[in-house]
Amino acid sequence: MRVIGFTGGIGSGKTTIAEYLAELGATIIDADKVGHEAQEPDTAVWHDLVEAFGEGILTPDRRIDRAKLGPIVFADPTAMSRLNQIMHPRMFDMMKDRIDAFRNDGIKVVVIEAAILIEANWTPLADEVWVATAPESAVLDRLEKQRGMDKEQTLARIRSQLPSEERTKHADVVIQNDGTLEKLKAKVKRLWDRLDT
Repeated sequence: MRVIGFTGGIGSGKTTIAEYLAELGATIIDADKVGHEAQEPDTAVWHDLVEAFGEGILTPDRRIDRAKLGPIVFADPTAMSRLNQIMHPRMFDMMKDRIDAFRNDGIKVVVIEAAILIEANWTPLADEVWVATAPESAVLDRLEKQRGMDKEQTLARIRSQLPSEERTKHADVVIQNDGTLEKLKAKVKRLWDRLDT
């Protein structure tokens, strides 16, 4: 079984590429969904988050309210660090359990789609790391069309993330998304065909 850790910045085409890899036959682990599962009520993570940030982060039905937690952690680097200390190791363990189960089921290719694959130190889960990149001008254009984000909003998001140059230092494969969707799919298909499964 091959495990690919796949990451990229906002607007890099990461989700599009992951969806295409799924079409080609990969089993996708979406780190965002794993994070949501880790925060389910009465889990260890849920208790740790309530202890760290107080009951004010809960909805009336006792779920973690991301709209309340977000402003707390984004305004305070210490709070963000605490959140990451709670979330990242638990998510690592959950993803490792899934990978082990997929291996037992005879799955050939697993792709961990995670925006913070490198920052969270999840690369040990993967046999190789793929990074999607795109020119800043293309990202600005894409996010304006797809999400209605203006240039300042997009640049703020880009600047808050790990720079592409830093991501690519960790990459075994860099997928440059600088053309049409057809060209992008052709690049991904070539990479898929060379996987030793």
